[in-house]
Amino acid sequence: MASKRDYYEVLGVERGASPDDIKKAFRKLAFQYHPDRNKEPDAEEKFKEVSEAYAVLSDVEKRQQYDTFGHAGISGRYSTEDIFRGANFRDIFSEFGFNFEDILGRMFGGGGFNFQRAQAGPRRGSDLQTRIQVTLEQAAFGTEVEISLNRLQSCSRCGGNGAEPGSDVSTCPRCNGRGRIEQRTQSLFGQMIRVVPCDRCEGRGRIPETPCRTCGGKGLEPGKHRLSVKVPPGIDDGTQLILRSQGEDGPFGGPPGDLYVRVQLKPHPHLLRRGKDIIYEAEINFPSAALGTSLNVPSLTGEKSLRVPPGTQSGTILRMRGEGMPSRFGKGDQLVHVTVNVPEKLSRRQRELIEELDKEFEAQSNKKGWFRR
Repeated sequence: MASKRDYYEVLGVERGASPDDIKKAFRKLAFQYHPDRNKEPDAEEKFKEVSEAYAVLSDVEKRQQYDTFGHAGISGRYSTEDIFRGANFRDIFSEFGFNFEDILGRMFGGGGFNFQRAQAGPRRGSDLQTRIQVTLEQAAFGTEVEISLNRLQSCSRCGGNGAEPGSDVSTCPRCNGRGRIEQRTQSLFGQMIRVVPCDRCEGRGRIPETPCRTCGGKGLEPGKHRLSVKVPPGIDDGTQLILRSQGEDGPFGGPPGDLYVRVQLKPHPHLLRRGKDIIYEAEINFPSAALGTSLNVPSLTGEKSLRVPPGTQSGTILRMRGEGMPSRFGKGDQLVHVTVNVPEKLSRRQRELIEELDKEFEAQSNKKGWFRR
């Protein structure tokens, strides 16, 4: 069995492509390989391949899973139906007048792959995004950050069913309780039928006889949600954490969405992170560089004493092993970049001493030159 091609290669985009670039690439290829207009023998397989690539790369969670673990991360976590669930094919295919359920249903097992069933029932709540800031020390050893979110949650007055307490919920007259309606459009390929959520009951199939005064019959009201975000040790700047079911509540009892938390590292006053290593810039004067000295160096675990050997040159890097960031491959090091500071202004006594020292060096240099001659 042939191995799958890289999804980015399938769509012809770079790994850092934006969602708009991915959508544009898929729209072009979907029109090119659609089996209803392309009669080449391999058109259906190519259409299936680009559709799967788009379904994964257009979804934030699936794309992150694929970028981390490749095809194994997708096949090991999602069924075929789950891969395609949630991808917005309808808007793209409707531009061409194609029936999205019909063509993908034929290719992925006929009635067994039921896109309509995937869309039925209470809608899932919206995903939310937020950012948190942590210090370098918190990023190194892990921490918990308390956050407060504004989100839609189940209505406290009606319990989320959208009906004023004491009133009933009846079958939607527009969709007759099915939660879906058919939209018929005429195109060059004939009449096309799209099955979409009912706009009267929002796919629920039932409507309140008297809408709730608090939520207006929507089943949701604004609220504040407090929760604790666990930040794992060794996390890098820009990493995105996914908190399942911590997004907005779904309407009318639908499942909640997810919360995406992007972690930002606060600038440290003395230390700089580079991968799993920590960088510190240390300035010493010439006598300390020549004679050697001890420095008190800030680190992730507090102040440490570091020995600077005699004769240290400006630009020397001293390594403090195991004082860096933790990672899957062990802890990094702290690298101390030593710079020898040359004073711009000297006192009379300092100048006399340096001139005397300069004469000593010059005499030593001339003596070595005499022996060479």
